[in-house]
Amino acid sequence: MVSANEKVVKKKRFLSEEKKDRISAYLYISPFFIIFAVIGLYPALYSMYLAFQKWNGLSPMEFVGLNNFKIVLMDPLFWKSLYNTIIIGLMGTAPQLVVGIILAFLLNLSFLRFRNFFRVTIFMPYITSMVAVALIFSVLFSNHESSLANYVLGVFGFDPVNWGASEWGTKIAISVMVFWRWVGYNTIIYLAGLQSISNDLYEAATIDGANKFQQLLYITMPMLKPFIILTVFFSTVGALQLFAEPTVFLGASAFTRDEAMTVVMYLYRDAFKLQSFGTASATAIILLFIIIIFSALNTFLTSGVGRKKGEAK
Repeated sequence: MVSANEKVVKKKRFLSEEKKDRISAYLYISPFFIIFAVIGLYPALYSMYLAFQKWNGLSPMEFVGLNNFKIVLMDPLFWKSLYNTIIIGLMGTAPQLVVGIILAFLLNLSFLRFRNFFRVTIFMPYITSMVAVALIFSVLFSNHESSLANYVLGVFGFDPVNWGASEWGTKIAISVMVFWRWVGYNTIIYLAGLQSISNDLYEAATIDGANKFQQLLYITMPMLKPFIILTVFFSTVGALQLFAEPTVFLGASAFTRDEAMTVVMYLYRDAFKLQSFGTASATAIILLFIIIIFSALNTFLTSGVGRKKGEAK
């Protein structure tokens, strides 16, 4: 028979300090995984299941196979929403990445006065309430001839634009809103990347005779590449999931007009306006693959930033 002392020794071996620390660590991080499983993983898996069902939220589900995907892909409004999403994404996202890098360089200049003030100011639009954003841009892009946007156009000799009703007027207004709201976010990320580059590299390059352009080309851009890839990835995903800006700008008519309807708005309309959760889930799956394709493509293109000619990949 096993003695009491041997049982105590076995219990101590089973609950060693290393295992206790490991259990404690898992308990500390478990809330994140529990919350993620409840509000992230489960809805995603359930949405995949709904993509193959016909369901209005009340009646029993009916398995329809790939019919929901067929309905979505044959709907001209879906392709219109995808076109709108890509166009607004390009107009609002691509400029903010370029301007963000330029602003980051300016805010990183050692002789610039009130740098902290400018850094806080450039980041303010990102944390501004969407209600405030809606009020600001409804005034800036008002259909009235005296609105600020139309006044600027008039200075350059252009006719006033009906921003809230015209095809391209709506797209431009929403793109400017996206640019204004997110350019500061990308600027701060680029600024953090610039400040992470050691001054010793620039001093060594100066001693070796490299000019400012060569330092930018062979030191700054290669060191900044991880931050560029990060912002391009986040901007691509954000642009393809555009929802808040067009909804806020167009107001109550957002889901009844197609000139600025995005894919996420199309998905939302199907689910909560038409109670067609099957086609909405199918749209979500299609959007997922579109995001993967565009993100992979943009990451591949930006991975060459700062790479020397002839350098091995």
